[in-house]
Amino acid sequence: MATRAIISRIYRGEVSADIVGRPKLWYSISGILLVLSIAGLVVQGLNFGVEFKGGSVFTFQAPSASIEQVRGAVADGGAHQTIVQEAGDKWRVTTESMSSDEVGEVKQSVTERLGIPGDKVSTQVVGASWGGEIQSKAWQALAVFMVLIIAYLSIAFEWRMAAAAVVALVHDLVITAGVYAWSGFEVTPATLLGFLTILGYSLYDAVVVFDMIKEVTKPLGPTSKTTYSQAANTALASTLVRSLNTSLVAILPVAAILFIGTTLFGAGTLKDLSLALFVGMIVGTYSSLCVATPLLVQLKEREPKYREIRANIARREASAKRKSKTVAKVKATAGAPGGDDADGGSAGDDAPDGGAGDAAATSGEDVAKSVTVRKVVQSGPRHQPRRGTRQQRRGR
Repeated sequence: MATRAIISRIYRGEVSADIVGRPKLWYSISGILLVLSIAGLVVQGLNFGVEFKGGSVFTFQAPSASIEQVRGAVADGGAHQTIVQEAGDKWRVTTESMSSDEVGEVKQSVTERLGIPGDKVSTQVVGASWGGEIQSKAWQALAVFMVLIIAYLSIAFEWRMAAAAVVALVHDLVITAGVYAWSGFEVTPATLLGFLTILGYSLYDAVVVFDMIKEVTKPLGPTSKTTYSQAANTALASTLVRSLNTSLVAILPVAAILFIGTTLFGAGTLKDLSLALFVGMIVGTYSSLCVATPLLVQLKEREPKYREIRANIARREASAKRKSKTVAKVKATAGAPGGDDADGGSAGDDAPDGGAGDAAATSGEDVAKSVTVRKVVQSGPRHQPRRGTRQQRRGR
């Protein structure tokens, strides 16, 4: 019940988390994720599909066959480096690139071992040059996307927001690629589409937050009582629920495709796309809130305008504390019996040759020590002023 109450308060906007004020925590989490992702890319590497590295693909239906039987039938035909996948009611076997004669031998072996008609086995040969062209086009698309994003954010907002957004996008790409490396999922053209899609989701959250920060911090001036980081945290808190709701609604159908569709229906192509979307949406939401925004605040706090605001606030707070301490000390001293000081002597004993009067005149604290507070009580009848107008009082 307590957890449910906390979640309900967060969704109602009653709880405001200090996200901007904890950059070290978020940077540490992101650093650990990036190190693990880079290690996966170096140690495991990405499992590129046949569309990138080239090869031969055999697709056929064999409901009663097992994975070992399918792999054995393809291997008996002379194929090596076989990858067997079950996509629904069909088998998809990927091998190294082979000539047309070698493809025919594998096809014949499959039909004989598994009892499948030859016309039911479809083959496809993909050259490595075509895969290299796809990679080149993918990098070009990513570069164009980054340039357009930087230009848009620099014009609509400013270059600091563009820099923070680009750092968050690179953060999302590296972590998503690391998940693919450790999981061993095959990287296909559908995966590249998923990568470009998660960049859009991550950028959407960042733009929403940045727009609110721009609106909240616009009135800040030298006399403001709020720093840029405090205003940014307020803006982030106001958009937190919206970002979480949007991401949750988008993640649910993707999770259904990833965990239910691939398990029950064997949707191979959707699996490659859904994993990129599932990981990218979660990481993108985190990076736009906990990486891009704190980084933006750190960049903005270095500007002279916001450094001056912070210095003015600190100066006013220090002055208020100093005054409160002085007033409290004067009150505490004035309330002592006989106006004695802390050493038990009178104020006049500390000043030689009768100089206590001059010191008391120049020091508010000494004046308070030398003054004897007496309470005067009125005695006798109290004369109240006559009521009525002035003419009525004269006529009496």
